[in-house]
Amino acid sequence: MHSYSLIAPAKINLYLEIIGDRPDGYHELAMVLQSINLADRIDVRSSSTDQIRIRCEHPQVSKGNSNLAYKAAILMARQFTSAFAQYGGVEITIDKRIPVAAGLAGGSTNAAAVLVGIDLLWQLGLTQSELEELAGQLGSDVPFCIAGGSAIATGRGDQLSPLPSLDGIYVVLGKYRSLTVSTPWAYQTYRQQFGGSYVTDTHDLASRAAAVHSGSIVKAIFHKDTVQIAQKLHNDLERVVLPEYPQVLQLRQAFADTGALGTMMSGSGPTVFALCESYAQAQQVQQQVESAIANPDLELWLAQTCATGIQLIKQ
Repeated sequence: MHSYSLIAPAKINLYLEIIGDRPDGYHELAMVLQSINLADRIDVRSSSTDQIRIRCEHPQVSKGNSNLAYKAAILMARQFTSAFAQYGGVEITIDKRIPVAAGLAGGSTNAAAVLVGIDLLWQLGLTQSELEELAGQLGSDVPFCIAGGSAIATGRGDQLSPLPSLDGIYVVLGKYRSLTVSTPWAYQTYRQQFGGSYVTDTHDLASRAAAVHSGSIVKAIFHKDTVQIAQKLHNDLERVVLPEYPQVLQLRQAFADTGALGTMMSGSGPTVFALCESYAQAQQVQQQVESAIANPDLELWLAQTCATGIQLIKQ
């Protein structure tokens, strides 16, 4: 029975700008995405049946067809019917270390790992661009998770332009276990409150999206200037999430009070992260936040930025 084990890193948003509406109903976005080494492990194994099965001990992870990893396997089975007929079903085991519903692309990176794992399992020989095209059918974050690293994402988040890799910047992340924020709610609320300021002309939409390529945070990434990167962090969704979720606002303030280089909410939240200049500062930030918010529901992680997305664990 053949199997592959893969590392599936989480991602944070260093920059998230909502530009306007798209004809397909999504938002036109300009983002800078970054992989971190807080990661799940995904095992993809051939089974003796024609079934797709998900195994995961985490109580919040669906084992059914709402799971993006399951959807990824179904997509591959439908896209490559002859390979599915030849190799049979797939058993997917998720060792969940990325917090669930956290704005860290945990489900998306699991789906990306399944695409890569089945490509190997069925000996399809797909290129990175072919995998990313398939990934785009599953969700906006999934294409980025294939190669990971550092990238500008435009369109609905699936049009990727790689950036020089940011490796080894220390990141402290915090999330309340019981708190979730609906991504559709966050974007819909933003549209309701700030839709009047959206760019509507198609040419202007494209120009605004292109402008991020020469933006200050991208320049800082090219120069690997961690201090400047931290000062240029930006997330439009904070404008709707922070007023509605005081715990997230309190957590963000607690991070800011530590003197970290910079702090922000990732994606639609509720995870908040801080960039740090050293391991010692990261440890200090983690300890100070723990002292400031004595809440057993709060989880904190220490991680680093990394230059890769899905990685095969050598057998």
